[in-house]
Amino acid sequence: MLKSKLPPPAQKDSGFTLIEVLVALGIVAITLLAGVQSMSSMTRNAERQWDIFLAEQCATNALNTLKLSAQVPPVGEQSISCMQANISFTVRLSINTTPNSSFRRVDAQVFEQGVPQLKITTVIGRI
Repeated sequence: MLKSKLPPPAQKDSGFTLIEVLVALGIVAITLLAGVQSMSSMTRNAERQWDIFLAEQCATNALNTLKLSAQVPPVGEQSISCMQANISFTVRLSINTTPNSSFRRVDAQVFEQGVPQLKITTVIGRI
């Protein structure tokens, strides 16, 4: 048998090209950036909900204090400070008359460092 001397078959390099690696890294970077932005948005939303919850506690405390007093609250404005979870809130109560003299309309607006957080309106009467 006669063996012919053929050139060896060309060996194909295995692996990825630099362009393929850069494209893959770009896709991963965009995906991670989207995930970070999503988490940041969720964190801000959770902080906002926590602040509203604390503001609601302050407003509820102020309104319950008025409800538990034996008298109809006097018409006018009141400002009350409230600490919840080491955050200082200010509750502004605006007490107005209603057509029935036994009831008062009370607007409780809660501020954190001058920024409005929550407003609750209710009617308070004699017990």
